[in-house]
Amino acid sequence: MTHNNTSKPVFSPAQIAAALAAAPHRVDDPECPYDPNTPDAVAIHWANAMTSQSLPELQEKLARRRGAQKQPTKIPTTIRVDADILAAFKATGKGWQTRVNHVLREWLNAQ
Repeated sequence: MTHNNTSKPVFSPAQIAAALAAAPHRVDDPECPYDPNTPDAVAIHWANAMTSQSLPELQEKLARRRGAQKQPTKIPTTIRVDADILAAFKATGKGWQTRVNHVLREWLNAQ
């Protein structure tokens, strides 16, 4: 088997003939998505088959890329606060850490 520049396998006529000679004459598979006994149906089904060579390209296409951060980068840290302060911010729901950051920034700007 050789590969052309599209990474799809290209079989020689001898390889195809040998595979067909070794294959059973009739296949009865009710769960098969195509009629395996019809050469045209087989060809259509496998024409779009992915090869192992196409997996890196597929992985590259499917990889989710995070864009550049829109705002200045925040730095993760650990601080100790009173339990009631933390509970009050968490009780405000999703985004409570952003609100803590906002309160700290207001305090800093007031100095």
